[in-house]
Amino acid sequence: MSPPLDLLPALLPGVVVTLQLTVFSSILALIIAFVVGFGRLSKYGPVRVVSSAYVEFFRGTSLLVQLFWAYFVLPHFGLELAAMHAGVLVLGLNYGAYGSEVVRSSILAVPKSQTEAGIALNMTPTQIMHRIILPQAFLTMLPPFGNLLIELLKGTALVSLITLGDLMFMGAQLRVTTLRTTEVFSLVLIIYFIIAYPLILGVRTLESKFSKGRA
Repeated sequence: MSPPLDLLPALLPGVVVTLQLTVFSSILALIIAFVVGFGRLSKYGPVRVVSSAYVEFFRGTSLLVQLFWAYFVLPHFGLELAAMHAGVLVLGLNYGAYGSEVVRSSILAVPKSQTEAGIALNMTPTQIMHRIILPQAFLTMLPPFGNLLIELLKGTALVSLITLGDLMFMGAQLRVTTLRTTEVFSLVLIIYFIIAYPLILGVRTLESKFSKGRA
């Protein structure tokens, strides 16, 4: 391969790790977003308090410090996580906190008249949520969820600081061994964009699909 493409084979293992981190932590973040989002709307006070405390803690502290804490501090309490597990856990918990706000605000944005219509049709609260509220709220959630997914992908670069061999880690290692700084980090930039762009297109496609037939 001609320069700078001759650097690609050395970066590919990092691309695989970045993709794994993005997929696994996105799944965890999505689950947490819905669980905590519904928790913040719960009619039970303690559930709302615990959910709110979780969101405020993860939004109010640095993602990098959270990563360091999970990887370097937890072993002092007898819980040692592999770098990949620490990365997935912290990214999922952090972006799940932001996602829960998306879920909560999207559900609250559905007009109350929609709930009243469900009551008038003798639907149970569960049926109203599943058949009326969530389908409408889901469309509102899509754009911010798409943004969060892109932010999560970019956030995976921080795991290089806990020794995980992701794309950023491999790029930094390659720069030291080749001293081709401009070529290495230009390739890393382009690869991140190549990974992110299909995600952007996917979210737009989903928005278009679910918007059909709506005003």
